[in-house]
Amino acid sequence: MSLRHGDTRKTLDNRRIFLAGLGIDYRDLVCAKQVHGANISCVGDNDKGKGALAWDSGLAQTDGLITDKVGVPLAIFTADCLSTFLYEPQRRVIALVHAGWRGTKATILTRALALMQDKFNIPSENLLAGFGPAIRNCCYEVGEEFREFFDCGSSRANNSYRLDLIALNRRQLLEAGVREDNISDCGICTSCSNKEFFSFRREGESCGRMMSVAMLK
Repeated sequence: MSLRHGDTRKTLDNRRIFLAGLGIDYRDLVCAKQVHGANISCVGDNDKGKGALAWDSGLAQTDGLITDKVGVPLAIFTADCLSTFLYEPQRRVIALVHAGWRGTKATILTRALALMQDKFNIPSENLLAGFGPAIRNCCYEVGEEFREFFDCGSSRANNSYRLDLIALNRRQLLEAGVREDNISDCGICTSCSNKEFFSFRREGESCGRMMSVAMLK
């Protein structure tokens, strides 16, 4: 699904076919030029199509997208990093956030929630959140220095350290006031399920990307 990573020869066809089943025009996608940072952009009708047909036209230095506009499809791309879907059903605001360990360390989810609350006056307890496929602590080996980066979410197993991206980002949601029963997790490890999902840790630089999409109808 990526226009930059992996085999990109059929990317636009893949997007068109996949999104047609969701009633989304692939040419309307709003895509971010993700940099493993913590910048979030609020987007609207004028942003439709940015990054849809060419990677260079995507929103620069951005790892999270928010909108309250109907018919504006948001997209982020992952291959082990965590995609998080956010939805406030009363004021009808959505967000998509890309969180690897760097974005998680920079509290990108906390920042996204704060921006949604500030701009749209959203109470945290109304928010629904969902975690997409990502590398899990069963497979995510990291160095000992990660114990300094995070005060929780790392554990020792078989003489190595493991990072739990899901636990860390869940904590950010809970600390921001999101109700625990409003958080859902698909439970899929991209590394364990590499036959079905891209995994940068397993495949390296040639790895393609999955696409997470959200749009208000």
